[in-house]
Amino acid sequence: MERRDFLKLASAMAVSAAAPSVTHAEETSANKPNIIVLMADQWRTGLTKGSGYPLDTCPTFDAMAARGVRFDRAYCTTPLCVPSRISLITGRWPEAHRVRMNLQPEDAYYEKDLFQVAKESGYRTGLAGKNHTYLKKDRLDFWQEYMHGGGYKAPNAPKEYAEFEKWLGSLHFNVALEPAPFGVEAQLPYRIVNSAMEFIDMPSEQPFLVQVSFPEPHDPEQVPAPYWNMFPPESVPGRCGNGETYKQLGDRAKWLHSLQEDHFPTEKHWRRYVSNYLGALRMIDDQVKRLLDHLQAKGKLDNTVIVYTADHGDYLMDYGLARKGVGLPDCLARIPMVWTGYGVHPSNAGKTAHVSNADVMPTLCEVMGAAIPHGVQGRSLWPVLQGERYPAEEFRSVYAGVGVGGLYYEESDHIPTSISHDKKRPGSWDELNKVTMSGNEKMVRMGEWKLIYDMMGYGQLYNLKEDHCELHNLFNKPKFAAEQSRLMAELAMWVIRTQDALPTGPQNGKYQTKWPPEHNWYSPYRHGSAPEPYIP
Repeated sequence: MERRDFLKLASAMAVSAAAPSVTHAEETSANKPNIIVLMADQWRTGLTKGSGYPLDTCPTFDAMAARGVRFDRAYCTTPLCVPSRISLITGRWPEAHRVRMNLQPEDAYYEKDLFQVAKESGYRTGLAGKNHTYLKKDRLDFWQEYMHGGGYKAPNAPKEYAEFEKWLGSLHFNVALEPAPFGVEAQLPYRIVNSAMEFIDMPSEQPFLVQVSFPEPHDPEQVPAPYWNMFPPESVPGRCGNGETYKQLGDRAKWLHSLQEDHFPTEKHWRRYVSNYLGALRMIDDQVKRLLDHLQAKGKLDNTVIVYTADHGDYLMDYGLARKGVGLPDCLARIPMVWTGYGVHPSNAGKTAHVSNADVMPTLCEVMGAAIPHGVQGRSLWPVLQGERYPAEEFRSVYAGVGVGGLYYEESDHIPTSISHDKKRPGSWDELNKVTMSGNEKMVRMGEWKLIYDMMGYGQLYNLKEDHCELHNLFNKPKFAAEQSRLMAELAMWVIRTQDALPTGPQNGKYQTKWPPEHNWYSPYRHGSAPEPYIP
């Protein structure tokens, strides 16, 4: 069966199957919680005081974590925008949803996504902020989209919005060396929260699901007063390695460094880069507080489930590199994730459980009381979040990958760093390109250990407790053979598990795949019986 034929059939089946259930959902919608998916773009984890960082960048995030569950070992499925965001709304890894780079969102493959499930469950749906997936305006009930250069403007919007966006464009996605000459109210996080509040306040008896997605702290790294120098460059903590460490990371990292320095003296301004980035985090955090205060004032906060996460991280000048693009270091692949609100029981479960942004979709299916669709590979966190018993083995590890395949481009290929040159933006550069995305790498994290392995058979093994910067490769060291073997087996399990099983079911006329029944968990069935559960 062709992909499009399957999707049409799956859609038709969904509509016919959903017709009576939607009526039932409307009857019981008053009992269902609202849902807010908060996202920041390119937000590296571990940068809040509550997670041990010396600067108080995100007090609202930390407060949400204190009354909910923060997952310290959360990872994206891949450290780039479009595939990661599609994983979040489909619950599928990139090798299954088939989008492995930012240029192909229309190729996404799935049975139902989060917004379809929500509509069928009687929810009204909305987007306020960055999309960067295959979603289109007509799929949701409310749509006010923003990207890095600007976004939605009502007919009576202040002229300052357009002027601010023109100034943003003049930065060419590089670090601002002066404070933004526009106030907070012109900035995108403020406007996005205005859009979210507009959607929330619309009169309706239906519960809502809204994605509130900030383009920041993604480049260009810029902030206005009072966030400019809120965390002065001289107060910025040290980084992993130094401005020369990228040379240890291979030809692609060297090429990426040349690309960034050919277009803007990023290394020279690395402390300003980090200072602006941290200021942007605080600016976003204050707007999240404004949104939460609004929910509280409207009497909706207690009946709302909130997940706050990111699509991927940022080098933040570790090793001398900016943004993202090469490899799977934790600074790129690990993400913040906190859950709070209705039904979420505060616990320490997030300290040891390994989770993925692909787990968000099946979790929210259970929050809505909906079945998890076929093809979803993520695991529901809802029992974990509710403080119920769950098998710790199910969350003993997490998996991610990067690359579009083929061989790595190397120094001998002589690829010019003008590959990302934009004639309209002479100082701009795109770190995601055929060089940085070449090859294919996979990683698994289990406990304090992390393994990275690629299509050439090159391996990396790190003990993150002792080497959080991942500078001392222990792969093939005899002393660590047992850990390496254990993680190689775990990686093989994940690679096999995330192969796609769609299309499946009676509609293909052959096999009906057996899906994990409850919570999309595998571990109770892996050994024939459920292992001893972990109790938070």
